[in-house]
Amino acid sequence: MAPQPPNARGAPAEPWHPSMTEEIMKTLEGKVALVTGAGSGIGRATALMLAAEGARVAIAGRRKEPLEQVVAEIQRDKGTAVGKTCDLTKPHEARELGAWAVTTFGGVDILINNAGQSSHARSIRWVGQDEWDAVLGVNTTGVYALTQTVLPSMLERGAGTVVTVASLAALRPGGLAGVAYGVAKAGARAMMQALHAELRNRGIRATTIIPAEVDTPILDKRPLVPGEKERSTMMQADDVARAILLCCTMHQRTVLEEIVMSPTFQRDTSKDVAAGYAAGAPPGAK
Repeated sequence: MAPQPPNARGAPAEPWHPSMTEEIMKTLEGKVALVTGAGSGIGRATALMLAAEGARVAIAGRRKEPLEQVVAEIQRDKGTAVGKTCDLTKPHEARELGAWAVTTFGGVDILINNAGQSSHARSIRWVGQDEWDAVLGVNTTGVYALTQTVLPSMLERGAGTVVTVASLAALRPGGLAGVAYGVAKAGARAMMQALHAELRNRGIRATTIIPAEVDTPILDKRPLVPGEKERSTMMQADDVARAILLCCTMHQRTVLEEIVMSPTFQRDTSKDVAAGYAAGAPPGAK
């Protein structure tokens, strides 16, 4: 190994070790992050990246086993993580989740509203009330209830970052994502804009991530499930997670208000749209 330059006192510096770089690169050391929908897809990738940057991570989702796997993966890499099951269609559970994270870690610095749900019926003519309520419950009302619950701890600290994963459907609603999903994600986007306008001068950063198609498990619930060929050009969960990480690690003086993301290659979605509009239709409907 080449000789090391002397330190400030004239003694040889310690040999470089990878852990030194890792320590410098952990920009979220001491921060607490809460990530919803973290058992798979974008939420899982985001939780792993935040933990790798030094954040203590609380993760939530509907299924216990995937959450336990993510927690175990973070802990294997010497990170800190805890998990809690939660059904965000129920506002009281969203509030309980926020209170749990604040109690567990003494506060929340970063909130990632990632959990999402879409309807099977995409058409305004056929989507049922139960599906409509569930989609708005997860994507809009759940975001409101959870964000409202953790905001006091952020305001006490004089800083906080809230990132909500919306959808390109918020900007371009239609049959691919469906009316309920488009309305719900547009509402979530408006909520982040309102949060930004109201509390930016108190240190609260609000960001909306607006991705087009991403190859995640939610696609398996579509009326026409995309095949391997269709998924091959889509964005991956890691792509969106990297954008989220950028928002969280940006210096506190800067906020990325919105990030719109789409695959480089645009595929033909006409069959997907047609299947979406037909889903849920009664026999013989035109």
